[in-house]
Amino acid sequence: MSKKKTTAQPPEKLTGIKLTDIPKTASGFKAIQSTVKHISKEAGLAKGIGLLAKMNQKDGFDCPGCAWPDPDEKRAFLAEYCENGAKAIAEEATKNRVSPIFFATHSVKELAKLSDYEIGKKGRITHPVILREGSDNYEEISWQEAFQLIGKELNNLTSPDEAIFYTSGRTSNEAAYLYQLFVRQFGTNNLPDCSNMCHESSGAALSETLGIGKGSVTLDDFNHAELVIVIGQNPGTNHPRMLSALKDTKKHGGKIITINPLPEVGLMEFKDPQNPLKWFSGDKLTDIFLQIKINEDVALLKAIMLLLLEKAKANPATLDFEFIKEKTAGYEAFIEDLKNYNVDDLIAKTGISKELVVEAVDLIAKSNKIIICWAMGLTQHKNAVDNIREIVNLLLLKGSIGKQGAGTCPVRGHSNVQGDRTMGIWEKPPESFLESLEKEFDFKAPRKHGYDVVDAIEAMQNNKAKVFIGMGGNFISATPDTEFTAEALRKCDLTVQISTKLNRSHLIHGKTALILPCLGRSEKDIQKSGEQFVSVENSMGVVHQSHGSLNPLSNKLMSETAIVAHLAEATLQNSEIPWHSFADDYDLIRNKIEATISGFENYNKRVRKPGGFYLPNNAREGDFSSTKTGKANFTLNKLSDIPLEKNQFIMMTIRTHDQFNTTIYGLDDRYRGVLNERRVIFMNEKDMEELGIKKLDKVNLTSHFKGEERLAEKFLAIPYSIPRKCTATYFPEANVLVALQNKADISNTPASKTVVISIKKRK
Repeated sequence: MSKKKTTAQPPEKLTGIKLTDIPKTASGFKAIQSTVKHISKEAGLAKGIGLLAKMNQKDGFDCPGCAWPDPDEKRAFLAEYCENGAKAIAEEATKNRVSPIFFATHSVKELAKLSDYEIGKKGRITHPVILREGSDNYEEISWQEAFQLIGKELNNLTSPDEAIFYTSGRTSNEAAYLYQLFVRQFGTNNLPDCSNMCHESSGAALSETLGIGKGSVTLDDFNHAELVIVIGQNPGTNHPRMLSALKDTKKHGGKIITINPLPEVGLMEFKDPQNPLKWFSGDKLTDIFLQIKINEDVALLKAIMLLLLEKAKANPATLDFEFIKEKTAGYEAFIEDLKNYNVDDLIAKTGISKELVVEAVDLIAKSNKIIICWAMGLTQHKNAVDNIREIVNLLLLKGSIGKQGAGTCPVRGHSNVQGDRTMGIWEKPPESFLESLEKEFDFKAPRKHGYDVVDAIEAMQNNKAKVFIGMGGNFISATPDTEFTAEALRKCDLTVQISTKLNRSHLIHGKTALILPCLGRSEKDIQKSGEQFVSVENSMGVVHQSHGSLNPLSNKLMSETAIVAHLAEATLQNSEIPWHSFADDYDLIRNKIEATISGFENYNKRVRKPGGFYLPNNAREGDFSSTKTGKANFTLNKLSDIPLEKNQFIMMTIRTHDQFNTTIYGLDDRYRGVLNERRVIFMNEKDMEELGIKKLDKVNLTSHFKGEERLAEKFLAIPYSIPRKCTATYFPEANVLVALQNKADISNTPASKTVVISIKKRK
């Protein structure tokens, strides 16, 4: 067995940790202080305040951060954004520039030695640049030459399937639609995207059970829910505006159950930054906290359902048997399978006391309107699809689907990740969508399924793919098995990154590399027909417009939509699709979306309505006719089974509070009491004692997967409230430990939350 030491990861250097007391409440005045600090430093206070006043407003631009929805009606005048949203827009509007002069004086080798935080702080990219084969410095290139080079490389491939076209969730509906159209006319379905690494498991499970791969609730449902269960999610850091929705649930008499291996401050008590009267006094959110062992969620859900069945014997109203009879399929087989399990054995697996589980069951039993929210804590496991299907089983037992105040709520990450999938960014497109493209654009679309993220990395590694084009994102820092992925990218003849600011993916490149700088969400988009707007879809299926207000930082920037159109023209020289016209007037793109995708009738008219419009959602309406059975489906799901040898632990990767996805805004994790450091591992104090590890001892981490070992060095051990044999580290620092083949069944999502590791104290 060989150990692989990372070179493509952030440098293994410590930055001077400081531990503080863990705060008891989230947001409030400290969040406002942090917001002002970041926006002032990056963009200047006056400019920054002006931008924040436009963010997430009906006449403004959509936050480039998370996909949490905005209120349908009145928006908060003071702050319709969160702390991390403010950090995101601060970096987009930064005064720092990465110009051709910068690249001439900073080599790729030199920049690669920096941390992801240091790289990101260099600023916005101002000109298209190329790294020619054999060179160590990017240099300026004209847009025309860049497009011609890409078109030539693509057309020289033996097969269109030798090209990979990746998409991040920030891409607008218009750019995403044009991108997939270009790729499919080129002849491939190689359209991996960031969904493959986050909510692919949710989509697979929900499509099978409810007939739609999206959540079923609206923001208003939180006002009517009797119970909200938040499982495998940390909204205080990852989706802070969700805390306002949970506060509304409590305001209307609802209850909240939180299920997570770590006690997350934001879910315990919340100070509303939109209400100055609440800046210094918080609202209690969680009523019952179930501190579960990593990936024992199916065991807990089965235990809950068995206890509900027992209650239903005495009180049939505990379950909604009328809903089960009329709306569901597979109930009898589900019950027969469930009865094979023992409640006490299941609860023992979870690490939670039976008294707390029973308390939660009592609350669930008397609630008829239940929303269940989840995120990466459920979707990034080998059995991730089972996790989500078991959530659906519980909701079906309670009849909590298709009614006000109840349903599924997968909380999406990047701001248009759901919209990109709606637009056709998917390696496994449905036949009906391909047929609609063919009818509208008169070409033969490919049917062979393309590469998802994991498949794409393997294809590059095996020389089956030679060109990689990334529409946004930071591929190397987002993906697992960092060294393997880096080696795969370096085998490509050409890598192209369409980006706003510098990131590590610009430094891990193919033989030739291009960076094409694009407009940010906050910037004006002027095309031949005039000023344009784009549209996005939020986490709850609302499509609305986004309209930048800043002048572009450089006259060398292009919109993503225009970049795609130029790529298509340079590559598909015999295409009859009017790419140039689409780039000139985005209304023409929206007309084509309307013609080919259901739910977008009168698109240009409805998207101009303040606040936008809802897409159809069958599960929200209680219509499950689109499933294979024509009903909502109960499923049979297995328990997690991850055997640990002596001195082995399960590790999950998490974010800090100064982070959104792979973007590092700062070095603090304020809500966990860790400042100025990212190379840490959170451990149970008793586990540390058994290993002879003391607080802030330096340790090396080794992951174990099917006889392979991967090494990550120099982490600081921190005692924390986490179940025995469970640990947590930050990504991307720990991504090197995640084996590419450690992935979810069915969805193929990297299992970054279930990594078996051993921990060794450094001498």
